[in-house]
Amino acid sequence: MNPKNIYIIGSGFFGSVIAERFANVLNIPSKIIEKRPHIGGNCYSEIDPETKIEYHTYGTHIFHTDNEKVWNYINAFTEFNTYRHQVLTTHKNTVFQMPINLETINSFYNVNLKPYEVDSFLADEINKESTLDLSSFEGYTISKVGRPLYEAFIKNYSKKQWNKDPKDMPASIIKRLPFRTDYNENYYNSQYQGIPADGYTAIFNRLLNNPLIDVRLNTDFFDIKNELPEDALIIYSGPIDQYFDYCYGKLDWRTLEFETEIQPHNDYQGTSVMNYADLEVPYTRIHEPKHLHPERDYPTDKTLIIKEYSKKDDGSNPYYPINDKRNQELILKYKALADKEKNLIIAGRLGDYKYYDMHQTIARALEVFEEIKANIND
Repeated sequence: MNPKNIYIIGSGFFGSVIAERFANVLNIPSKIIEKRPHIGGNCYSEIDPETKIEYHTYGTHIFHTDNEKVWNYINAFTEFNTYRHQVLTTHKNTVFQMPINLETINSFYNVNLKPYEVDSFLADEINKESTLDLSSFEGYTISKVGRPLYEAFIKNYSKKQWNKDPKDMPASIIKRLPFRTDYNENYYNSQYQGIPADGYTAIFNRLLNNPLIDVRLNTDFFDIKNELPEDALIIYSGPIDQYFDYCYGKLDWRTLEFETEIQPHNDYQGTSVMNYADLEVPYTRIHEPKHLHPERDYPTDKTLIIKEYSKKDDGSNPYYPINDKRNQELILKYKALADKEKNLIIAGRLGDYKYYDMHQTIARALEVFEEIKANIND
């Protein structure tokens, strides 16, 4: 491979990291095509003009990883604060710890279990079930925590999030959520955690701060696709089904919508993210971004909150892949098509049709870059 014309589609972490590596390691220019009016993809952050609070435009993003290579890489472009992520959930007007831990269990059942007593206690609940389909979201979750905890904190929240009956969802979705029998309140167990001290947008400004990187905003790749040189290397991080004009049908995605409000309080909810487990509340959670930067001096007479709603994506802003049987069969067909294409690399969260956290996206980008580099050297 001897790329002379490199086009990177998308300026999120996947595309930006690859462009940075091309420029700073190989001294090779590239062009980033970005349909949005800003860089950074879903990790973009901006300043609310009234409160001056920095918020994550597309939902709260917490950087966390155990991957030392990724951690060392990203620290070349930012420092991190000491924020540690904690999530709470409201159920019937009472606040509980989430993910489920010993405090959640004791509060919900009004008991005072010790850690070594939890397994036996929950086994009594689990054994009330006659049969469980462990391949389903519902069956797997009940097999771990019992039906009462599942129905209080998991079932209806998941219905709002995915618009599906958990009986019809794969167990793989819930396996990402930890369950604890102690009082650990950290959402993540990762060794490295934090929020970029200068915000996420500052990271992307630094990643792309090389004259060899040409960023074209407000440009839809599909409007210019036919104008690209025939020998162009295309590194595409958009939806894989869209690249192939949905020839096998559309992959299913969930998306998010946000409503921002200014509240006349110093502190609205006391935490950065509050989940709402009940169907009666239409949104899934409320973000209060001032809590992400406790080191900053924000105003004390007002705060910004953001209500998050989960919706079916119409193809314009996909967030979460729905990994059911139909979609897994579709993605295999699309990947087979991609493998036949010359000078085309499709990857990233949308390209791979996988839920990647930020560190996983960066790791994937570094992996793809090394593969390209090896082929260039050959």
